[in-house]
Amino acid sequence: MTPEGAALLLQGGLELGLDLRPHLPAFAELQVALLEGNAQMNLTALTAESDIILKHFIDSLTCYLGGWLGETIQPSVRLLDLGSGAGFPALPLAIVYPQLQILAVDATRKKTEYIARTAARLQLGQVQVLAGRAESLGRDPAHREQYQRVVTRAVATLPVLAELCLPLLETDGLLIAQKGQLTPEEQDAGHRAAAELGGELFHVKHFELPITGDPRSLVVMRKLRPTPARYPRREGVPGKQPLF
Repeated sequence: MTPEGAALLLQGGLELGLDLRPHLPAFAELQVALLEGNAQMNLTALTAESDIILKHFIDSLTCYLGGWLGETIQPSVRLLDLGSGAGFPALPLAIVYPQLQILAVDATRKKTEYIARTAARLQLGQVQVLAGRAESLGRDPAHREQYQRVVTRAVATLPVLAELCLPLLETDGLLIAQKGQLTPEEQDAGHRAAAELGGELFHVKHFELPITGDPRSLVVMRKLRPTPARYPRREGVPGKQPLF
């Protein structure tokens, strides 16, 4: 990471209320790992240093906004990153919040293998990986209602996310969905889907990504009661036929 890149990372962190100085070496190594991995498979279209730092690293850490992750997180907290892709937000979260027990899930095995290699390279022993689909995990007793946090980053619309993620949360657990601009129509559909699935959409924060000014939304759903056994529906159905 160049000095300019390090300065950009620190400034972005400060705008989120985070001091990333202790984590500079880890993020520099993560940048190298991402570029090396991207040379062998399609991990990201963003290869400029500023884009990697702001649109991957800092964007991943916007989970912090609102305090849904932070000092209150205890070492036993289990977090699932659904649709982790190249390890975002799982790997930046693991760097900054080593107390989290993180499972990074993606449907593409090559990507989960990359995440596993990178976590080992960065000595992030609290990161585990799994290649699979949310519909199957949500019906598996080993994963259904087993997590206190589920995070997603630009994965799907809110009704689809509710069906894929709420079954994985224990009661009182939180879904933290990182999205771009959010329309009132999608937010309303998310409210209705959350209620159908045993939860509530109770917090939306609209903000701009540090430095770039790109519009972002952070949506939080809380699991209030067990999800009805009929959800999630079989693989592919939530995306093709959203509840609302």
